[in-house]
Amino acid sequence: MTFFQMLLIAVVQGITEFLPISSSGHLILIPFLTDFPDQGPMIDIAVHVGSLLAIIVYFFKDVAGLARGGFATIGIGKAPEQRRLFWWILLGTIPAVIFGLAIKLGFLNGVVSATFGIRIVEDDLLASIRFTDLIATNLIVYGILLGLADRFGRQEKTFEQMTWRDGLIVGCAQALALIPGTSRSGVTMTAARLLGYGRFEAARFSFLLSIPAVAGAGVLIVPDLLEADSALLMDAIVTGTLTFIAAFATMAFLMNFLKRASMMVFVVYRVLMGTALFYFF
Repeated sequence: MTFFQMLLIAVVQGITEFLPISSSGHLILIPFLTDFPDQGPMIDIAVHVGSLLAIIVYFFKDVAGLARGGFATIGIGKAPEQRRLFWWILLGTIPAVIFGLAIKLGFLNGVVSATFGIRIVEDDLLASIRFTDLIATNLIVYGILLGLADRFGRQEKTFEQMTWRDGLIVGCAQALALIPGTSRSGVTMTAARLLGYGRFEAARFSFLLSIPAVAGAGVLIVPDLLEADSALLMDAIVTGTLTFIAAFATMAFLMNFLKRASMMVFVVYRVLMGTALFYFF
């Protein structure tokens, strides 16, 4: 891999993974607009690790609190508030795990094929016009839903007020992000805003909930990694490092941006992006 290819993959992944604009809607453009070869499973894991480390470092205080809650759950230390939040985050992860395993094992291929006219597991999936249409449609539809939730949602709840019901609802929304074009951060922020969380808290909730999801996505790629060429190790280290920098900067920007502005700019961007995909592909 060239440095430019590693930089492009890292920047696109690091930015679009955390802004509510869908990483799949942007990553699909790379093979169409360049002649880069497929980066392989090792690079896929590298960008997931880079993204995960960025979340942990940026939200270190919150992550440390959740870790204390996890230890308290097994009888090490006392942290009743953190233990409760730990369980709600864990509960919110279950829907994505179930949906992700169903896709990985091929259980949902027939349902998705009948619904969207595509197969989830398909060698030439990125070349499929129907697949591109799905991404474009979800960019627009879920973008509009984000705008409505942000416009009419209340701003009265904080992360510390999360209940098991809220965790499960946002977790179910996160599972929808496995459908390309939805955006994991976008759909979870939409759900959180509809539940009454403020913009800043919705983003905070979304990023913390993403920790097990991003880690799990990396684990699912491990079987493919075992068949990968070990010569890619240095490329993976460089790409993962660049992804960490891009992801950390993106989170810092978004968390500060949402303190003083609405999500409407992302809504407009998604609609324009979806329309562009329809036009070009």
